Amino acid sequence: MSKVLIPGSYDPITLGHLDIITRCSKLFDEVIVLISKNSAKDYILSSEKRALLAKDAVKDLSNVRVDIYDGYLVDYVKTQGIDVTVKGLRNETDFSYEQNMASINLQLSQDKHGYDFETLYMPCKKEFSNISSSLVRTCLHKQECVDALVPNRKLLLECLQNN
Repeated sequence: MSKVLIPGSYDPITLGHLDIITRCSKLFDEVIVLISKNSAKDYILSSEKRALLAKDAVKDLSNVRVDIYDGYLVDYVKTQGIDVTVKGLRNETDFSYEQNMASINLQLSQDKHGYDFETLYMPCKKEFSNISSSLVRTCLHKQECVDALVPNRKLLLECLQNN
């Protein structure tokens, strides 16, 4: 059975994220969307609210599940029996960042667990190349409409009110 991990902060999940997840669900038997915690980031939503939004977004994809993890990615994948992660790329900046992270994760997986944890890159569709969680947060702050950016604006606004 092929299993893939799509990690991210998903603060909040966007239509671009959902596109990558949907495309991976057609290529792999099981897709795990991992809500990760990064101590260097300030989140507008708790991990639980981010997971709730992600679960709602993927509810029609039977081979996709959502999980939350606070720790090294290589430790999570080792316990779950995952050998590959997919990262969506919008541009050169994303590639540069993700290439560095992939290199670090590969070295960590070799050093800590004695195996090669690989990262695959999936370019986003052109219509999603300008969508980011940062853009959504900016639009929300300015009270602009985010319908064209997120899977479920209503649930997002509810999560923000109850966060």
